[in-house]
Amino acid sequence: MFEKKKILAIIPARGGSKGVPKKNIIEIFGKPLIQHSIECALNSKYIDKVIVSTEDIEIAEIAKNVVHMFLF
Repeated sequence: MFEKKKILAIIPARGGSKGVPKKNIIEIFGKPLIQHSIECALNSKYIDKVIVSTEDIEIAEIAKNVVHMFLF
């Protein structure tokens, strides 16, 4: 919460990138790129809710696993 306002983070993650296909699942420093974005949003003291929007099943599974790691 920031100044009594709730903050929503929306992370768009397309699977079909034109420049670098499947870039969101490419590992960087041992984690998929999308995982870095999700973890930063979840760790922020200002963001109250995080939504990942994707059409790619593999990205969706990674996002679910990251959220599961934070809950348990």
